[in-house]
Amino acid sequence: MVPLNVAQFHQVSKSYAIYRRPVDRLRELLTLNRMRFHTDFWALRDVSFDIGKGETFCIIGENGSGKSTLLQIIAGILAPTSGTSQVQGKVAALLELGSGFNLEFSGRDNVYLNAAILGLSRREIDAKYKAIEEFAEIGSFINQPVKTYSSGMSVRLAFSVAIHVDPEILLVDEALAVGDIYFRQRCMRKVHELRSQGVTILFVSHSMGDVKAIGDRTMWLDRGSIREIGATDAVVSKYLAAMGAKDSSYLEHKETSARPEHSPDGPPEIETRIPNVDHRFGDGRAEILGIGLYDPAGAPVHLLAPSTALVVRVSVRANQPVTSPNIGFMLRNHLGLDFAGTNTLREGIELAPMAAGDICTVDFHIDLPALYPSHFSFSPAVADGTLLHYKMCDWIDNAITVQMGHTTGPVYGYMHLPCRVEVNSRLQAPVEERLATR
Repeated sequence: MVPLNVAQFHQVSKSYAIYRRPVDRLRELLTLNRMRFHTDFWALRDVSFDIGKGETFCIIGENGSGKSTLLQIIAGILAPTSGTSQVQGKVAALLELGSGFNLEFSGRDNVYLNAAILGLSRREIDAKYKAIEEFAEIGSFINQPVKTYSSGMSVRLAFSVAIHVDPEILLVDEALAVGDIYFRQRCMRKVHELRSQGVTILFVSHSMGDVKAIGDRTMWLDRGSIREIGATDAVVSKYLAAMGAKDSSYLEHKETSARPEHSPDGPPEIETRIPNVDHRFGDGRAEILGIGLYDPAGAPVHLLAPSTALVVRVSVRANQPVTSPNIGFMLRNHLGLDFAGTNTLREGIELAPMAAGDICTVDFHIDLPALYPSHFSFSPAVADGTLLHYKMCDWIDNAITVQMGHTTGPVYGYMHLPCRVEVNSRLQAPVEERLATR
């Protein structure tokens, strides 16, 4: 049975008047709008979609693509310029930070005010107040004016109110991104709980991990128009691939204008470039000089290609004697999780001791599997010791980041394992017999 639609959008467009100068607004009013002194900015253009009851519908897109405008129309905060929008059910919205809060009122007063606006009686709010306060976990600040709250505290209280008013439709914008990891995890668990209770959820996020974890369907907005809408995995994969291609194009243009053309003789013998440093630590007895990504022919790699070879080149200099140098790197995914890694000792290579001033360049030749379309970062490191007992000399978080390009087919999970398929074949049969059955 097809679920009833709780939200229906038909060719919805929303425009904002942009004035070059404040006085232009007054000039337009004085002419009774017969003369225009503004230009129209279309935040949404001809957007049409339906959301079924109990569905978790995610909206993704770059900043400025119209996501927040769309949620505000669903929440009833904005009216469309053209088109029709219909929403059926009690809506609780967690949109901009502190939206709906009176900054001069205490947190407690704002709980009662917001819950009353959402249709709860005083008795119902009294019954739910303790649960709201406990979930928010802001302590004695509940009795202080909201203007004294940090952004994280405002989100805690706003989310707690939104989930405790028994919403039929929950709207969650990117506001959760400012929360700490502990509270975000609690929020996501609560979202999963509401999903199981049949609450319809509209979720806007830049975290593709969260989107893939909860989304039944996903819509990709691009400059106010629908670029893709459908199954979450498929839409997210296309979005990440497009963002990766855009980032790679930018980086390639930036590098082309900032450094000389690639030498036909191949990459430099010593890498001296570190594109990014998020965090760096170690005792400093040796240091990472640079890291580069190349194809087997020595050409720089700006976009990872699935099922191809990649060379990760890391150059290290010893500032003091290093008895047992071990050079390696960690590969991380877009969520910052350590995805894979290796080092010279792990690969069975024992490097010679390094004296102060010695430089060593190591090339790691990798056969890349087909990874899901996303961006991945490489964190190079050099240590002194064994695999189990060592002292870190230098580690650079996310020194270089690249995007995985399109794959020939969908990637289920995080990677596609190299695989050979045989049909109706016995494992212990001779090779000739197995080939004959193909």
